[in-house]
Amino acid sequence: MSKHDVQCLWEVGAQLGEGPLWMAEQNRLYFVDLKQQMLHALEAGSGQRRSWAMPDYMCWLIARRDGDGFMAGLRDGIARIWLEPELRIEYLHRPFAEGSGLRMNDAKADSAGRLWAGSMHNHDYQQAVGKLFRLDPDHSLQVADEGYHICNGPSFSLDGATMYHTDSYEGRIYSYALAADGTLDAPRVWRAFGEGEGSPDGMTVDSEGCVWIAQWGGSRVCRYSPAGELLDTIAMPVRNPASCTLGGADLKTLFITTAREDNTPEQLAAHPLTGAVFAVRVDVAGVPAARFG
Repeated sequence: MSKHDVQCLWEVGAQLGEGPLWMAEQNRLYFVDLKQQMLHALEAGSGQRRSWAMPDYMCWLIARRDGDGFMAGLRDGIARIWLEPELRIEYLHRPFAEGSGLRMNDAKADSAGRLWAGSMHNHDYQQAVGKLFRLDPDHSLQVADEGYHICNGPSFSLDGATMYHTDSYEGRIYSYALAADGTLDAPRVWRAFGEGEGSPDGMTVDSEGCVWIAQWGGSRVCRYSPAGELLDTIAMPVRNPASCTLGGADLKTLFITTAREDNTPEQLAAHPLTGAVFAVRVDVAGVPAARFG
């Protein structure tokens, strides 16, 4: 694969492919299909595929430092999850009132082992009711910020002092100064996305501190400098790239999840690989995903 040779790895037909997670020790890419309530895994070497049906929406999967299962976001909260020898889920927090219409969305761990997870209204994206939660290693949950429409990201600078977090509805990525104790300074607009660029969705940071961003509706995944300058564009054969992460043996494979959601029948017919998982070789390696705990 050349840098812009986009390879389809799995025509999984995801309704909303999200949360790609590379696990080097397993040589596996995990990702979720949020709306179809599925967790999938693809082994890079053999191409072996595994899938687990979930009891509700599954929004993300994050590895634990102790190796004892994973952390997971489900529709109504944050849980510990074990996949082997059989699926087991134990909720830690259910922060939404019953009937609120709220759900979890995207999440990442930072280098200090804290987990940052966003929420949103499940249907009415105009409502700025989304919150950004911080789950500390002792399992205590705090509201770090609020007033979001569609929370996406987050990602962190290499030194851990800056958090990038997205409101996809507004088409804006915010940056926060992140203190050692996990407190956030006031947000500033890091980059606003204009007409034709698509909405910023999932993201990852590479070993040069640059930010790769999947751009929903824009048919592209782009790389930006820490200052927000556009450095590179990968054209995608689908409308809605949803998220991305760097993995593979050398961390130079960009894995990209996509979504069938928010496409007309005509658009789906014109983009038959919509919902697939893709890979692109890039020049700059990523960094291992931070783990919770």
